[in-house]
Amino acid sequence: MIKAFKFLSRINLKSIIFNFRYFPFKTAIKFPVLISSNVFLHKTKGRVIINAPIRTALIQIGYGAIGVTDFKRSRAVWEVDGDVVFNGRAFIMHGCKINVFKNAELIFGDDFNMSTECAIVAAKKITIGNHSGISWESLVMDTDFHHIADEATGEVFNHPKEIIIGDNVWVGCKCTILKGAVIPSGSVVAANSMVTKTLSGENSIFGGNPMRVLKTGIKWWY
Repeated sequence: MIKAFKFLSRINLKSIIFNFRYFPFKTAIKFPVLISSNVFLHKTKGRVIINAPIRTALIQIGYGAIGVTDFKRSRAVWEVDGDVVFNGRAFIMHGCKINVFKNAELIFGDDFNMSTECAIVAAKKITIGNHSGISWESLVMDTDFHHIADEATGEVFNHPKEIIIGDNVWVGCKCTILKGAVIPSGSVVAANSMVTKTLSGENSIFGGNPMRVLKTGIKWWY
């Protein structure tokens, strides 16, 4: 009875709008996605696809808190015009921003966790593997937003590039993952790092400036 009451208290208007906007009735009525009241549903276009058995609260957006969370001055934002694919459970905390352009794709693996005040911007394609997580105040972005062209030819050369984050990857706090980044499975990206290229070697800690391998043969868990 207590569990049922707790669940019903979380079915707010935003959860209703989200589920019935993106899913057929038989799926929506199960509320596979719970949306916190502090989430700004700025744009609910495109598609949300769940490639997993449907159950209530499989995906939660805008919940949870850590020490740096500011519930008064911050809110999560959902601005989606493309496709967002969930391959299982996902927990996206308070203050996170999800921005997916038209014709772009954002893919979350199973058992995904993202801490508070993070942002993901997909203009082309971002893929995150299973059992991976992103710590607070990190940015994952596959575009520069603006165009930069060669002065002589006028040809734009800074097009969006796909980002791939492997399975069982932990991205530390205040990291920046930019277009073209590939992070191998089993890796840890040290806090305050920037990744702009393909990293080599699974089960390693990457960090520093310039980016380098800090330690190999590691194993990590939540």
